Amino acid sequence: MKQRRVVVTGIGAITPIGNNLKDFWASLIGAKSGAAPITLFDATNFKTKFACEVKGFIPTDFLDRKEARKLDRFCQFAVVVADQAFKDSGLIKEKIDGDRAGVIWGSGIGGMKTFYSESVNFGTGNGTPRFNPFFIPKLISDIPAGHISIKYGFRGPNFTTVSACASSSHALIDAYNNIKWNKADLFIAGGSEACVLEPGIGGFNAMMALSTRNDDPKTASRPFDKDRDGFVLGEGGGALVLEEYMHAKKRGAKIYAELVGGGMTADAYHITAPHPDGLGAKSVMCRAMEEAKPNKEDIDYINVHGTSTPLGDIAETKAIVDLFGRHAYNLNISSTKSMTGHLLGAAGVVESIACIMSVKKNIIPPTINHFERDEKIDKKLNLTFNESQERKVNYSLSNTFGFGGHNASTLFKKFSE
Repeated sequence: MKQRRVVVTGIGAITPIGNNLKDFWASLIGAKSGAAPITLFDATNFKTKFACEVKGFIPTDFLDRKEARKLDRFCQFAVVVADQAFKDSGLIKEKIDGDRAGVIWGSGIGGMKTFYSESVNFGTGNGTPRFNPFFIPKLISDIPAGHISIKYGFRGPNFTTVSACASSSHALIDAYNNIKWNKADLFIAGGSEACVLEPGIGGFNAMMALSTRNDDPKTASRPFDKDRDGFVLGEGGGALVLEEYMHAKKRGAKIYAELVGGGMTADAYHITAPHPDGLGAKSVMCRAMEEAKPNKEDIDYINVHGTSTPLGDIAETKAIVDLFGRHAYNLNISSTKSMTGHLLGAAGVVESIACIMSVKKNIIPPTINHFERDEKIDKKLNLTFNESQERKVNYSLSNTFGFGGHNASTLFKKFSE
């Protein structure tokens, strides 16, 4: 069977630096930080008192009040970004073969707010169970895919990928494979997460994974910097309309870029720490490039996982040098988590959007908050510090690595007939 081409025809984004694609991209190339003191709960007694929250998101601006109450925040993000992507794609619901259209969503944790709130209510009560009838449907990770499919009548493959921080990258890759092998013609694929909550901040603090730079939140996410001290928790979501090329061409769709590869591997090393030599990171980038078979010299930009953690940033840059050799010093590398924070299960799709736009616009978003070089990171690498850079971008890679050793990488190419 001949492999079919997969293109991106619609994009939606709600992030800590912009609640739509236009604002998100402008903030990225403008080097804007999304970090600020936490407003979603009282963080007075927490080691970390800041995060990258989504700003100005009012669910009832997009959803009926009654319906909004039935959805956890992570699902509200999902439904809204899916709608943005659908509208951006120019698809007409009545003209879609619903049996050939699907939804694959990614979320590492799901409805944490719902689970936490209902548990607190029960724990502080008299032991009588008074759970909300929507408790279970609100918290389960698969529910956004269900809501999205119902809204658009998509009756094709429908499920959720859960692989911690690699979740939404795996969702994109699964959608890509289903289209490529003629299981469907189009997907809404992406991911969402909403864990800026007491158990989210408290749990990651207990692991000593978060930055505690409370005196200067905006510069706390500083990938590759000598003084980095952990990641900054973010929230939000992103969605892509992925479509078979001829299906998109027949309806005259605009095409942002072509998705030409997806790699999936495991470190098989440790539940939270990366392999020190970046073996999983190297292998997943190799797998992403296997199908399209670009020369290594064709890769122009890598949006790295780059969480601003002491171990992870070193391992990933080692993997890049090991894989690309001398070309590693010619390509651009950046971590947009320096601006958005770490969106956990939504990170992959949001960072894939950054890659797609870099291919479309020929601009590399920066790694902000670089102050002092880390001697353990190769100084010859172009980590795109502090300011965006213009260059021709034909191929871009997006890396995401999750707790458990899950690795995923997506490869995007500038579209041509």
